[in-house]
Amino acid sequence: MTPQELPTPEDLLRAAGLRSTAPRRAVLQVVVGRPHVSATEIADLVGTRARPMSRQSLHNVLDDLTGAGLLRSIQPAGSGPRYETRVGDNHHHVVCRGCGAVQDVDCTAGPAPCLLPSPTSGFTVVDEADVTWWGLCSSCAPTTP
Repeated sequence: MTPQELPTPEDLLRAAGLRSTAPRRAVLQVVVGRPHVSATEIADLVGTRARPMSRQSLHNVLDDLTGAGLLRSIQPAGSGPRYETRVGDNHHHVVCRGCGAVQDVDCTAGPAPCLLPSPTSGFTVVDEADVTWWGLCSSCAPTTP
């Protein structure tokens, strides 16, 4: 798919049944360009591209976009929520203990939920597994002489 064939933020919003507003378009543009971005980073980046948004407005937009399935919110331990546009597939994440960088990891174990809890959990329907691996990225890993 060429960049001209990719749906615009306006197209995505309308397809999800949301009004295409400037704040929603601005947030989508930021998250498309920077997956796993925090709300604070989104606010900073939106402020450089458009009129700054209040914290409440930003969180309302993030809630709307997440609720409509246009964004996914992940929250690695020790971190605030991070947002990505990769939704609706079966992928996981690896997080650097040093710098906090987050990368997507495609699931290699098959379709969702790809892992199942112990039968003693008491749940009769399990439809998703969220796996987070922790380690050090190549920038933070110690070099060996």
